Amino acid sequence: MLRTLTRQSPLFTSSVRGFKTSAAAFVKAGDSVPSLTLHENSPGNTVDLAEETKTGKYVIIGVPGAYSPACSASHVPGYISRGGELAAKGVDGVFVVAVNDSFVTKAWGAELTQGKDSKVPVRFIADHAGDFATKWDVLFDASKFFGNKRSKRYAAVVENGKVQNAWIEPDSTGLDVSTAEKVVGQL
Repeated sequence: MLRTLTRQSPLFTSSVRGFKTSAAAFVKAGDSVPSLTLHENSPGNTVDLAEETKTGKYVIIGVPGAYSPACSASHVPGYISRGGELAAKGVDGVFVVAVNDSFVTKAWGAELTQGKDSKVPVRFIADHAGDFATKWDVLFDASKFFGNKRSKRYAAVVENGKVQNAWIEPDSTGLDVSTAEKVVGQL
């Protein structure tokens, strides 16, 4: 009788039917650049990184936020200052992707590149809804610091639309494996 009661009683049924865990599937070598509408400088200026990177060699940098201390002081400036080294290794350009709006990324990019000759184009791209970060499985809950979900800090080398190598910071925001110094050294 107890068995019958527990099967039929809502008090004994679990609202959780299953439990799924899986390892993170971060962007990795062999992945394609997703075809999505992103923005550069204004909401009306759309960019598709799959199209932009379909021929040539590029570095795509993901940052947790424009104007954040590590992004502004060392991560992105490292790539700007090493533009000559990147060009010498065959890199055609750098894309800095942030889960911010296009007005913020435009102002931030202008501030970081003002008066600097990078030797390779450095473009600042707004992933305003986090769609690009989601496709590459690098979106994380940063609401404690930024008020919403943001991109993990990463760098990826893309050649002819395919990821050749990717470096994702294990703690999402630290600055170690995705620095320009380390990435340039592995090109």
